[in-house]
Amino acid sequence: MSEQQDPNGRIVVEQRGHILLIGLDRVPKLNGISEKMFGELAEAYDRLEKDPDIRVGVLHAFGPHFSAGIQLDQLQERFKAGQHLTPSGHIDPFDLFPPLRSKPVVAAVQGICFTVTIELMLAADIVIAASDCRFGQIEVKRGIFANHGATIRIVERAGWGNAMRYLLTGDEFDSATALRLGLVQEVVEPGHQLTRALELGEKIAAQAPLAVQATVSNARRAVLYGYESAALEFGPVQQRLFESEDAAEGVASFKEKRTAVFKGK
Repeated sequence: MSEQQDPNGRIVVEQRGHILLIGLDRVPKLNGISEKMFGELAEAYDRLEKDPDIRVGVLHAFGPHFSAGIQLDQLQERFKAGQHLTPSGHIDPFDLFPPLRSKPVVAAVQGICFTVTIELMLAADIVIAASDCRFGQIEVKRGIFANHGATIRIVERAGWGNAMRYLLTGDEFDSATALRLGLVQEVVEPGHQLTRALELGEKIAAQAPLAVQATVSNARRAVLYGYESAALEFGPVQQRLFESEDAAEGVASFKEKRTAVFKGK
């Protein structure tokens, strides 16, 4: 349960084993993200990326809603200046500009999920949504447009027509629609979204970290530069992985019919 008292909210960071929980905590304001919270969010993603003991991030929010969006009056000067919301030099939680993260993120969302927080959700690798979600990419209703990834990722996953259906109208859509469009991967009962995200996070964290990171990197390369660019990496990356201690452990565990214990080396 949230205990935050700062009116500008906070990002709550908690490590559980190899998982880093990153929580939006500004419940009285429907978790509207303040300028302060964007700075703390970037710092949390820095920790995810740089701490060798952390293998997976789980993004979530306290209270009944994921987030109503951003504190626009605090951040309008950044938009007027054409600036990205992530402070320069930090790992980008929106996964748009270098430095990009190499470790996977699972997002758990519930209730209201509007504007830039949909884009934050779409920057994760897997999304678990509660069935009570209300999604709204409503920037066009405010005289601006979604400029932190929605125009890229919704088109990429849902197709042009489906993306424009919601990007151009600002209409809300529910969890079932988000699942149909490929914007979320599973829908669960309200209150179970974080539990399910943690289950998947733990399953990912149990795999070989270098192989997981290579998978994320190669899939991203295919999206950004095409399949030929990704295919050219297959041999060299696999060769590098086979030289790791984890690959040796994977082979040994196969021969010995036991669960592998990976160290990320």
